[in-house]
Amino acid sequence: MTSSKNIIIGTRGSDLALWQSTWVAKELRRIHPSITIETTVIKTTGDKILDSPLSKIGDKGLFTKEIESALLERSIDLAVHSLKDVPTNLAEGLAIGAISEREDVRDVFISHPRKKYPSFDAVPKNGSIATGSLRRRSQLLAMRPDLRIIDIRGNLKTRRTKLEESQWDGMLLAKAGVTRLGWGEIISEVLPPTTILPAVGQGALAVEIRKDDAFLASALAPLNDLPTAQSTAGERALLRHLEGGCQIPIGTYGRIESGRFVLDAVVGSIDGKKVVRGTISGDPGDSERLGISLAKDLLHRGADEILKEIRTAGS
Repeated sequence: MTSSKNIIIGTRGSDLALWQSTWVAKELRRIHPSITIETTVIKTTGDKILDSPLSKIGDKGLFTKEIESALLERSIDLAVHSLKDVPTNLAEGLAIGAISEREDVRDVFISHPRKKYPSFDAVPKNGSIATGSLRRRSQLLAMRPDLRIIDIRGNLKTRRTKLEESQWDGMLLAKAGVTRLGWGEIISEVLPPTTILPAVGQGALAVEIRKDDAFLASALAPLNDLPTAQSTAGERALLRHLEGGCQIPIGTYGRIESGRFVLDAVVGSIDGKKVVRGTISGDPGDSERLGISLAKDLLHRGADEILKEIRTAGS
């Protein structure tokens, strides 16, 4: 069992990852003032390979595998991840100890600072938009086939610098990360989920621990937000059933509305020409079953062909 005196947190080294691990450490200290906490930075595959699109280098634990290995080797006691980076099937011996209350799930449009577009719709015909996400690429092209999509990699600071040094018209990012870094002033427009559905787990933090760590399981319990946990469980069940990941354009948004769990999802081709959308609702306690049910419905209505074409093209 982990010592109640000293806990080591493993995290990636980006500004956003360090913000996230610092937030978890602060909350743990607030709830358990007697413990001491250290943080160690671990470089992941996704941090090392920056010259290739995510879809080309695989997606199984790109931003988590090395940190999970440290957990299993007991060189760290817990890991803090963006939930959207956590594979839907965890490594043997590991568990999610808490899922934090969700930040804003929406994506934001950020105009090139010299062009100062007030909104995404103001981007001219044949404009260029940067994103590293096939989910965003697919949904953008479904709305605006004229757009030129620029593939961009790197942490948020790197992406912001690349945009400023480019001739692109703008880029899309997750609002949660932009907000956490205090960059609200660069947001040109917050895009509603009806325009761009977010990634699975977007806006939530996952604290991962070893399954046998009863102390941390108990210590982290107050950080777990039930509505967020239920909502993201439905999203992750849908993704797991679709066998999707970074190389598959899947957007989904689960939430609790008036005591009901509501889940929207979209599966699209990379060029945005084929799109299958669906929605389902039910009891929040059934979110995983509902996520699987919606996944089956999407597959039945054409998502299976879209996914087959993408996997064949990528193999």
